[in-house]
Amino acid sequence: MQEIHSDKLRIEEKKSVALSSVFAAIFITAIKAVVGILTGSLGILSEALHSGLDLIAAVVTYFSVRVSDKPADKEHNYGHGKIENLSALVQTVLLLATCIWIIIEAIERLVTGKTTIEVNIWSYVVIILSIIIDFSRSRALSRVAKKHNSQALAADALHFSSDIWSSSVVLIGLAFAQFNWFFVDSLAGLIVAGIVIAVSIRLGKRSIDVLLDKAPKQWIAEIKKTLETFDEVKQYHSLRIRSAGADTFIEFSVHMEPELKLRNVHEICDRIENELKNTIPRCHVWIHAEPDEKSHILSEAEDTYRH
Repeated sequence: MQEIHSDKLRIEEKKSVALSSVFAAIFITAIKAVVGILTGSLGILSEALHSGLDLIAAVVTYFSVRVSDKPADKEHNYGHGKIENLSALVQTVLLLATCIWIIIEAIERLVTGKTTIEVNIWSYVVIILSIIIDFSRSRALSRVAKKHNSQALAADALHFSSDIWSSSVVLIGLAFAQFNWFFVDSLAGLIVAGIVIAVSIRLGKRSIDVLLDKAPKQWIAEIKKTLETFDEVKQYHSLRIRSAGADTFIEFSVHMEPELKLRNVHEICDRIENELKNTIPRCHVWIHAEPDEKSHILSEAEDTYRH
């Protein structure tokens, strides 16, 4: 009962922070678009487009968080966690789409020299306000993402944190525009695109790795360390790890003394499983126990680890 209550609180917290990010993205996108159109600033308009795609990403994140925590069913035996990773990949595509428009528009303005920007107090207000909101949302999302091991929320936090840097660059461009150095605004747009590309590559790689079931390296050492603390385990092999959203699935084989009773073997496996669950959040462990025979030689292809 307590575990069910804890799961409900976790789901509600994730949904709450995701939904608040949607409202924040709506507000930021709206004010950037209005001020960008009124001033003609490419930097602010590129930020408005960036924030607009962030809004789409925030909506995708919200719905993915709602779905990802659904329990496993007959069609999805490992749960629905990978919807979070798919959500992160969608966000990557949206970020790259932002870059295409920004780069084309910035290069056109630099080549033609047709850049006139009307800078007023609202130009500075919208960017500074955006930085403050982005900083607040990024911290909130990062905190909940780490707490619940949510890749979708982590991706959303990455969006908001990238907005902080890009907005700072636009702010510099606006300052130079005060002295009629309008080309700096176009350069600011290109720098924004560079930042977005860097974030996209980082985010996309993480998403694809999980979707392709790449073993999370950060847990391999922890699992080996845990197994080596059990004297009953003579050797272990066939270690496989995969992630799906916030869940980690682990399976491996262990060798124990042939004389041990089945009840003892089961108790040892339970202890190993509990130890791993205390180390790796939301992990699911499958252990195959075998009798240890000294004459038995394991193939190197089985990725055998010995004490």
